[in-house]
Amino acid sequence: MRLDFIRGLYEPGGPYASVYLDTDRSSEGAANVVQRRWAHLRELLAAEGAPPEALDPIGELMLDPVWAAPGRAVFAREGEVALTEPLAHRPRRETARWSPLPHVVPLLAQRGEHVPHIEVLADRAGGDVAVVADGQRRELTVEVAEGPIQKTGAGGWSQRNFEREVEETWRRNAVAVAEVVEKEAHGVGAEVVVLAGDPKARALVTDHLAKDVVRRLTVAEHGSRAPGADPHLFRQEADAACRAWVDRRCAELLEAFAAGPAVAGLRETARALRDRRVSTVLVRDDPSSTATMWIGPEPTQLSDDPAELAAWGVKEPVRERADAAIARAVAATDAELWFVDHIDSPDGIGAVLRF
Repeated sequence: MRLDFIRGLYEPGGPYASVYLDTDRSSEGAANVVQRRWAHLRELLAAEGAPPEALDPIGELMLDPVWAAPGRAVFAREGEVALTEPLAHRPRRETARWSPLPHVVPLLAQRGEHVPHIEVLADRAGGDVAVVADGQRRELTVEVAEGPIQKTGAGGWSQRNFEREVEETWRRNAVAVAEVVEKEAHGVGAEVVVLAGDPKARALVTDHLAKDVVRRLTVAEHGSRAPGADPHLFRQEADAACRAWVDRRCAELLEAFAAGPAVAGLRETARALRDRRVSTVLVRDDPSSTATMWIGPEPTQLSDDPAELAAWGVKEPVRERADAAIARAVAATDAELWFVDHIDSPDGIGAVLRF
């Protein structure tokens, strides 16, 4: 998981109010329940020193039905909401923190890996292409060639010419679809391309895709461009293909961690982040973790020893959650962060190194 989308959250700096709230409004009277939940969390934040200027914008957002979702994560500084994201499910824990760094790791864990991918429904008249990346979905329709697309089954010399013309129309439409898929896949760095639709059209599109795109290709059994076709099963197959990619990537990263170069444990991971040697941080998803470290104002100033930070010129090291400090350093050093079910590390954290 790349953390580019939270990099701006750390400027100009904190402290931050971090709130995870169940905002589900699907049942009668839920709005009042959301209001009570927020009132409770607001009291906790105020007790930790959060000023009204940081809390009022959160309350306005949480209580506005326009922002309704099963759950919501909000990060606010004094006077503004710096980042908010809806949660597809209720938060695993309702949380309120007023702290030097935003408590982003629960959001990252629940958000999961957003796999950039392409969904394609093809028939002999063209294709529908959906580009899914950076939390956005963009849909395109490709229909280029003008000409007959249906064979008639009659005989004779003229019929053979007509059938060749039909097949040429199919081919040109498939080429056009393949060109769009290829361009979009390269443009967003798609890890997965899911292709469904008419079997003949699928084969023609596949034949005209570049080899690197074919390597990312999954052919789905369900899905059609026909009017009124239900996209549900196709979307399920697309989601399954993305989950399979995530599982493969996790396995590859754990193999790279075992093979090295790599470091294990919180202390060594922090040192490698300070030196900007980390390619990927691997962390066991543990919502109950309370581990802390010391940090300075710069993203790579983190250590389990405040004296070490003082030696680097940090006048007043601050104690903060270790996962929050790690996330800030990962975002600032252009590394990646992946959650894994297990890792051979006493602290549940390690890193694959660039060098």
